[in-house]
Amino acid sequence: MSDSPKTSPIKPRKLNEVTQWDMETDVAVVGFGGAGACAAIEAADAGADAIIFEVTSASGGSTALSSAEIYMGGNGGTRVQQACGYEDSTEDMFNYLMEANGALADETRIRAYCEGSLEHFDWLVDKGVPYKDTEYKQRAIMAPTDDCLLYTGNEKAWPFRDKAKPCPRGHNLEIEGDNGGPLLMKILTENVEKRGIRVEYDARALTLIADENGEVHGLVVRIDREEKAVRARKGVILCAGGFCMNEEMVKKYCPLLENGNMPIGNPGDTGSGQLMGAGVGGALIHMNEHFITLPFYPPANQTYGIFVNSQGQRFINEDCYHGRVAYHVIRQVSQRIYLVLSAEGYEHSKYLNADIAGTGETVEELAEELELDADQLRHTIEFYNKHAANGEDPLFHKGEAWLKPIEAPYAALDCTPGRGAFFPFFTLGGLDALPSGEVLRMDKSVIKGLYAAGRTTCGMPRTAAGYSSGMSVGDATYFGRLAGKQAANRAE
Repeated sequence: MSDSPKTSPIKPRKLNEVTQWDMETDVAVVGFGGAGACAAIEAADAGADAIIFEVTSASGGSTALSSAEIYMGGNGGTRVQQACGYEDSTEDMFNYLMEANGALADETRIRAYCEGSLEHFDWLVDKGVPYKDTEYKQRAIMAPTDDCLLYTGNEKAWPFRDKAKPCPRGHNLEIEGDNGGPLLMKILTENVEKRGIRVEYDARALTLIADENGEVHGLVVRIDREEKAVRARKGVILCAGGFCMNEEMVKKYCPLLENGNMPIGNPGDTGSGQLMGAGVGGALIHMNEHFITLPFYPPANQTYGIFVNSQGQRFINEDCYHGRVAYHVIRQVSQRIYLVLSAEGYEHSKYLNADIAGTGETVEELAEELELDADQLRHTIEFYNKHAANGEDPLFHKGEAWLKPIEAPYAALDCTPGRGAFFPFFTLGGLDALPSGEVLRMDKSVIKGLYAAGRTTCGMPRTAAGYSSGMSVGDATYFGRLAGKQAANRAE
C-alpha cells in the first residue's frame, strides 16, 4: 500500500478499499505492554496465531515504567496473603473496589476481577513471576525491600474501612525498590518469545479496517515508512495505553489535570487506541477521569500532619492513599494547600519535592508566614489537637494510629499545585468494553472483531478518589488475558 498522510485513527480504512493483505494472522495485538503481552500469550495458548505490533523498539509500555504492584486477593487469599496470616474474602475485596470506584464502578467488571483474582495470581506464578511470602508492614507507596505484600490503598482509611474488612492486597514482585515493572515485562516478554509469537517492533498502528457494517477485519500499520494492511481473521486487540502524553486530548477531556506536572506513561500513550476504537463506533466513557497523586509519604510520620487549604481548614483524613489526597486537593476552592506538621521529628520526603512554606513558634507566626487567617488556623489546629489527644477525629475520621496533637514549633510544606510539589498523573477514561474485552458502541452493542484492554479501555479503576496502587497493572494483565482468550475463540 502507498504511504498516505491522510490516514487517521478516527477514519477507518474501508474493507473494500484494501486491494491486498501484506500480513495475515488470527489475532493482531496493538501494544506490547502488560495488557498486550498477556493478550498475546493467552491467544497463542488457545491455539490462535498472533502478531504484536509495538510502536517502539522494545517491549515494556507503561507497565515497565511502573513498580508492577498487582492488586490481588479474595477467594480466601493468595498464597502470599495466607502465608502472612490473612484470609481475604472475595466479598470484602468486591465491596472495597465498589466503594473505591463509587458511582463510576462497573459491577460486572469488578465482580469478574475479584472472582478471578486468585487464578490470576497462580497464572502469573506459573509464568515465572516471583512473589515472596513476606509482608512490608510500614506505610509506603511501594516496598523498598523485596517483601511482597503491603497495603497499597485506602483499605484502612475511612470510609472504606466501614464498607469492607481491611486486608493488604498489593503484591510486589520479589525485587527491591521500584524495579518490579522491568522484571515483570522481562518475564512476560520471555513467555511471548517462548511461544514463537511474532512481534513487529517500530510498527505504528494507524487505523482499523472495517466493512460497511462496522465489523473489524484488520488494521493499517506503518513499518519502515510504508503502510501495510494486516488481516486479523479473528480480531484486533487494542492495548495501546492511555492518552496522558497527548496534551490536546488531556486539555480537552481532563481540564483538572492542568494541576498535574508530570504525566506517568510512555511516549506511546497518545490516545491512538481510543481514537481508533472511536473511529469504528466504539464508545468513549469517563474520559475526564484520571489518576493524580501527591506522594507525601514516605516517611510515614508525615501522616501525623494535617492538610489545610487557603481558608485554614482541613478537607481530608490524612491517613488515606496519596492519590485520594491529590484528588481532593485539586478540587479545593483554594489558591494554596499546606501540610502542617510538628517541626520536632520532621523528615523531608524524597518524593514530594515540596518547599517549607513557613515555620513558627506560635500559630500566629505560622499563619503570618503562610498568609492565612490566624484565628481560623488556630481553631483548626486546636480543634484537631483536642480530639486527637483522645484518639478521635470527628470531622474526617482519621485512624487512631495516626492521631497525635500537632505541637509547636510548627512547620508547613507548600503542597499547592503549580508551586513545586510533585503531582504526577495518568488517564483512566477510554473505550467501553465488556470484561471479555469486546468493545461496545454507545448502544452497548458489540463491535465484531474489536477488543481492547489496559488503559485503552475505561477499565476497573475509574477514579483517583478510591485508587489503590496495583489496580492498573492488575486490570491490564487480567483483562488482557480475557481479551486474548475471547478473540482466539471467535469464529472467523
